Amino acid sequence: MRHARRNVQRIARFAAIGGLVCGGLMVSHAVASETSDDPKAPNAETLAARTGQKLVAELGTSRTAGSWIDAKGRPVVAVTDEEAAADVRGAGAVPKVVHYAMKDLRSATDTLKDAPKVAGTSWAMDYASNQVVVRADTTVSADEWDRLAKVAESLGKSVRMERTEGTFTPRVNGASPLFASAGRCSAGFNVTNGQANFILTAGHCGPVGTTWFADQQGSQQIGATVSGSFPGGDFSLVQYSPGVDLSGADLVAVGNGEGIRIIGGADAAVGQKVFRSGSTTGLQSGEVTGLNATVNYPQGTVSGLIETTVCAEPGDSGGPMFADGLAMGITSGGNGDCQSGGTTFFQPVTKALDSLGVKLVTEPGSGQAAPSSGSTGSANSGASATAPPGASSTAPGGAVLPGGAGPGDTAPEETDSVASALERVADFRNLGPGLFVIAGSLVALVALRIRSERGRRRYRNQYSQSWG
Repeated sequence: MRHARRNVQRIARFAAIGGLVCGGLMVSHAVASETSDDPKAPNAETLAARTGQKLVAELGTSRTAGSWIDAKGRPVVAVTDEEAAADVRGAGAVPKVVHYAMKDLRSATDTLKDAPKVAGTSWAMDYASNQVVVRADTTVSADEWDRLAKVAESLGKSVRMERTEGTFTPRVNGASPLFASAGRCSAGFNVTNGQANFILTAGHCGPVGTTWFADQQGSQQIGATVSGSFPGGDFSLVQYSPGVDLSGADLVAVGNGEGIRIIGGADAAVGQKVFRSGSTTGLQSGEVTGLNATVNYPQGTVSGLIETTVCAEPGDSGGPMFADGLAMGITSGGNGDCQSGGTTFFQPVTKALDSLGVKLVTEPGSGQAAPSSGSTGSANSGASATAPPGASSTAPGGAVLPGGAGPGDTAPEETDSVASALERVADFRNLGPGLFVIAGSLVALVALRIRSERGRRRYRNQYSQSWG
């Protein structure tokens, strides 16, 4: 009987040790998957953004008022009733019951759009506060502020007014002759319609017919603007000159000869950390603070923009905004600079692609066009114009175009990647199962040890008494 108990204990001990090994492997797998360099594996923040956006689309504009990512990286959805809140909880997100539905916030923005335009003002939906936030820069006079405030008051508590420092302007540098007589801008993403290849950049950089060069002297032609929108939207297509090679076109330059591989496009989410690269200030990061923003630039009004805390300066216009290897925006304009900070607005990439009828060259079925012959133009001629300071214009084995940087076989982690990786690794939802198995196995081993020790003591007591 005693031998039978020993065998049971031995089997239980081996099972507990096996549980420790299994739990350790589960944790290792979770860590490896969260810190993987594979750009095709979305990180926790991107997954949270998708969850929130999907729930908003499913529940509709009368039952929701947007979604965002909270400080813990969880998707939060603003809802107008408890039934919708229950649906959100069931999908693994956090509900927040609010007073105004999305249709109410959109109605408020429509009223603001119909009011007389005031240059130097903007408004965007602040989902977390369930309000439309109207901002005015330092160029807006007291009388203009009062007129706008009366419109806001008529809309009740769904609108909030704020003053901001600096001036809202497109981030084009008219004093520094990508280079044209209109000024200097930055290339965004490489796109195609299957017959020709283009640079997707900001619309305010130059009207249709603008010719772009890689140098201020105008000796190395990149291409010409063939389509675009500004004001209204802020995007345009620069068609490459014949003979330009698109090797490495799925990379965006981030400086120091490095690049980030772009694997597709996506819509940004409030609270999401994003990155921007530009020819003036290189790689910068910040957070999305609002969507469906409208900005009244001196040159005209642009709507449907992404509002962020990312800084930008003149010459950064048209540069790419991205996160987790996904193209999200084109730099439009804002206020402030990269010393004092400020607000920067971006044209959503998805809307620009749909409007122009093109696709990112990295997307399945994009049908990248082959370069046409008969031109001495090269990829090198375009790269130096738009890569951030310190970025490589060519890659071993192939040139890289504006919006790209080599070498094409490897793409570095985004800035602050170590910190973001640690944050993702710390997510209990990823490591929880493995840690639970390890904890259970440790408890089992301790219990078996205690039981075994008690058995030994009983045996010694019985043995001593029998020989006493």
